[in-house]
Amino acid sequence: MLKVIDSAIPVACWSCSAAHQASALFCSNCSKIQPPATGEYFSVFGLEPRLNLDLDALEREFHRLSRKLHPDRFARASESEREWSLADTALLNDAYRTLKDPLRRTEYLLKLHGAEIGEEHAGKDRRDPSRVPPDLLEEVFDLNMQLEEMRAARKMGETDPEVEASLVEAKKKFDGLLEEVDRDLRTQGQAWDGGDGAAREAAQKTMVALLDRRRYLNNLVRDVTETLGA
Repeated sequence: MLKVIDSAIPVACWSCSAAHQASALFCSNCSKIQPPATGEYFSVFGLEPRLNLDLDALEREFHRLSRKLHPDRFARASESEREWSLADTALLNDAYRTLKDPLRRTEYLLKLHGAEIGEEHAGKDRRDPSRVPPDLLEEVFDLNMQLEEMRAARKMGETDPEVEASLVEAKKKFDGLLEEVDRDLRTQGQAWDGGDGAAREAAQKTMVALLDRRRYLNNLVRDVTETLGA
């Protein structure tokens, strides 16, 4: 079942006691800076949790809030307010870095909804046969053999043009598969944003599998790139 962390927890402003969300960086009544915000990153920017965002609007709001939180604005404020400006700036930067990147945004939002994502859930050993995507099993076996051959040749100060050419072709294919995964993630993201509970749950399950596949493919591309460049 989908679940999401509630970020709309009402709290009272320390200065004027007006109620506002715990994620607010400033009081909407007196405009005073608030203690380090809690809750999820979307609410820091006043955004609805979605996978497809208006990135231009996100950037504009980031710069607007960054200017308001600049330490120079709090040079004559209390010690607490000066500390809050630094803490809120760190939070704002973390939130912006996460939300502006499509993959990080997807992983973050799905985790908010209870998805188990990451190497700690998928397993860290990419050579584990149980983790290899079934459609890539034979290719990954051959790739690992070629990588070992290339590394052994490099240690001997030699090169193997045939193996090198094969690795270059493999990298091209895996790069193409990564592009396919990204297209599928965008499609599922649209389904998630526009769907009801059942549709979102189905899209979430698909996206978790796609993200795991992407991590696996990305590790393959990294290994080939490192070996070719050694």
